[in-house]
Amino acid sequence: MNLPNKLTVLRVILIVPFVVFMLVPVWGDVISMYAAVAIFIIASLTDLLDGKIARKYNLVTNFGKFMDPLADKLLVAAALICLTANGRLHAWISIIIISREFIISGFRLVASDNGIVIAASYWGKFKTTFQMVMIVMLILNFDNRLYQVCSVIVTYIALFLTVISLIDYVMKNKDVLKEQK
Repeated sequence: MNLPNKLTVLRVILIVPFVVFMLVPVWGDVISMYAAVAIFIIASLTDLLDGKIARKYNLVTNFGKFMDPLADKLLVAAALICLTANGRLHAWISIIIISREFIISGFRLVASDNGIVIAASYWGKFKTTFQMVMIVMLILNFDNRLYQVCSVIVTYIALFLTVISLIDYVMKNKDVLKEQK
């Protein structure tokens, strides 16, 4: 197993302690919160690193093509579910974001069956960046009025980018859903 794939597997493994620190105040609320943020940031950075390494050193594998986007979706979905359970994120926002990921995964599956590879768009990259920042801000949840307002703004920007990236993705790839002869 090459380094990018090991980083992807590490990201999946890190979901377990992340969820534990999010839902069980193992070392008290504050320390658990900082541990969860640290784990989430490390896991997010492995996403950035594994792709760069795989492309730079030509280490792209079928395992990586399959597991990398799955690991990303699992990490984000776990964070959104934990934030919803902790009362820091409305369920409807989590549902929209997670639904977008299912729809895109479905598109990619159909495209793959037809021998088509669909690359990520800039909208998707912006969406991911804002989702990661949103998640970190919502985990930290500082008791400061300005911070709270900024968290709400970042959340709605992430939600907006989620919807825009979905529309962009569907519009650019709608032919994938047409029956193949």
